[in-house]
Parts: sequence; C-alpha cells; structure tokens
Amino acid sequence: MVILIAVLVLGNIAHAPCRISVETSPPTIDYQPSIILRYYPLGVAKLFDLLIIGTGPAGLAASIFSSRYQLQHLVIGTSLGGMMALPVKIENYPGFIAISGAALAAKMQEQAVALGAEIVTGEVVKISRSAGKSSSSPEFEVVTRSLEKYKARTVIVATGMERRKLGVPGEEEYFGKGVAYCATCDAPLFKGKTVGIVGAGNAAAHGALLLADLAEKVYLICRRDSLLADPIFVSRIKEQVEQGRVELIGGTTVREVKGDGKKVTAVSLDRPVVGRDELALDGIFIEVGGVPGTALVRPLGVELDESGFIRVDLEMGTNVPGLFAAGDITSSGSLLQQIVTACAQGATAAASAYKFVKGEKAVSPLHGC
Repeated sequence: MVILIAVLVLGNIAHAPCRISVETSPPTIDYQPSIILRYYPLGVAKLFDLLIIGTGPAGLAASIFSSRYQLQHLVIGTSLGGMMALPVKIENYPGFIAISGAALAAKMQEQAVALGAEIVTGEVVKISRSAGKSSSSPEFEVVTRSLEKYKARTVIVATGMERRKLGVPGEEEYFGKGVAYCATCDAPLFKGKTVGIVGAGNAAAHGALLLADLAEKVYLICRRDSLLADPIFVSRIKEQVEQGRVELIGGTTVREVKGDGKKVTAVSLDRPVVGRDELALDGIFIEVGGVPGTALVRPLGVELDESGFIRVDLEMGTNVPGLFAAGDITSSGSLLQQIVTACAQGATAAASAYKFVKGEKAVSPLHGC
C-alpha cells in the first residue's frame, strides 16, 4: 500500500503558463500548475539528506545549491517566495533593472525545480531531533500541520520574519476591515480613499509610494522624526510630499484604531497634529517590520540573540549539530534584510549541510561557480 503525495509545482514549469503583472498594481499570478507525483510506502518515512523549511529566497537558493551538491532534499513552505513575492518592483537584485517580487520568486522556483528540487506546500509545526544510528549522525523529524512526517540528516530553517503588530486597541477588531499589513497586497482596495501607513523603513516607504498612485491622500506616520528607509526611497517620498500626495507625520505613534463596527474610520494619535489628535482614515497599513519566526526551533535549544534571531556561525551553523539557518531569521541576516543576502546565506547553508552529511568524503564546495 502506498501514499500518493502530490507536489504542486508553481510557475512556468512543463509548459505551465504563468501570467504576472509587474506594473503599479500588486502582483497577480495566474498559475496553471503541473503535478509531480511522489510515492512513498505506507508507514515508511524516507530519510532525506536535507530538509529545507521555507520557500523564500534563502530556502530556494539553498535548494538550488543542494541539487548541485547532489543532496537528496525536500523543500517545505507555505507560500512561494515568502515576503519576497510582495513588492511590485524590485530594483536592487543583480541581473534585473526592475522585476516584481512575484516574477523573481517564480524564476527562482523554476530554476530549483529544473535542477531536481522536490517542493511541497505545508506548514511545519514541529521539529524534533534524535541520535540516529550514532551520536555523530543525528536524525531530524519534521511534522506538518496536516500530520505529514519527513526525516532527514540535516535541516535548514529559512522561515524568515512574521509581521509585527502595533498591539493597540482596535487593531485586531478591524483587521480585514481597514487594518492591513501589506500595502502591496491591498492597496487597490483603497483607490480614491484616505489612508495611513505606519512605519519608517523601506516597507513603509514602498507602501506609501504605491498608495500615492491610488489613494486620494496618504499619511505616513512615523514614531521617529525622520525616515529610516534607503536614500532612494526617502527622495521619492519627498517628491510625493511636495506634490501634496503624501503627508509625513513624524514623532507620532498610533494609540488606537477606531471604527463604526464595520470598518475603520479614524486613528487616535499620541500627540495633536494640526490641532487634532484623531485622524480620519478609511484604512491603516501597518508596515513596522517583523519578528523572527523562531518558535519551531526553540524546543531544540537553539541559541538566539538578544533580539530573538538565530545565532549562526560563518557557515550558517547553529549550536545544534546538523541544524542550519539562513535568511532574515538569522542574527547576521537581520543586519541587511535583502533578497541578495538571503540567497547568499541559503547557498552557504547548503554547502555546510553537504559537508555535514558527507563528512570526510566531502569535496570542498566553497570554491568555483
């Protein structure tokens, strides 16, 4: 008796057409997926060399390099591209003058699958570790929310960040009723409306620029007196401010989200702005960064830094043998949360997993193309 596992392969694979909008509207992807069938005997869990948790840039890059090292590996994730798939336009990834996040994610996935990656859609809820056949060859077991189990000699955790919330009254009540956490995703819903966006970094600036082309008025509310975004974003925001499409409210925090029970109507501020401490809005976007998704690894005793990111060495190794991490979830990845650095860390983690699995038989993978 066998279990049939259908691996959904998204993107332009096996002549599966993929239509992606890369203009000023959020990315719209219409996939006609092909299906790869995998058979495993009932009650027998295949032992992989490597399990990669996460389908963002770090996870996909790790898969690409793992295939080149001929590691038998499986990639598990909830959404193709992760947060990389959200931006309408990415202008700082080498090789592309400009590309949407969704298109870049599809290209990475296409390359990974072409090299032999096996990708399954699922949410990992537990990682456990046993001694294996010997203390020097541990085995990991990963369990998904649908109770699927996978075993491997090594694991790369590349689960990225979870969106941070303000934690103010009304935020949870009006989520989906005017409170949103992704301007790229939900900006078209507020065409011709008055909206606010909270944050001072690249995500907030990017969202404000996107909303400026759609909304009647955009208020960019920052706790600091100045933006922390990249200079190119700051310059573009200043242009929108001069044109009257964006108003920057610095040194201010949101105290409460208010509404009429059905939708957001206003936010209250911690200080008066133009003589008022309440701002009438049709919607409010929360773009204040994220927190590392480390809940999975805490039971393993993984060492975290003071901000909750996974501590890794130069080879992306953790204090748990056989467990590696890559991307925004790591202490070094948090220093520059960019796609290019996440890819580099994913590649490094794959090389380290290869060396761990092969041991003395490993040929140094750290040189060449």
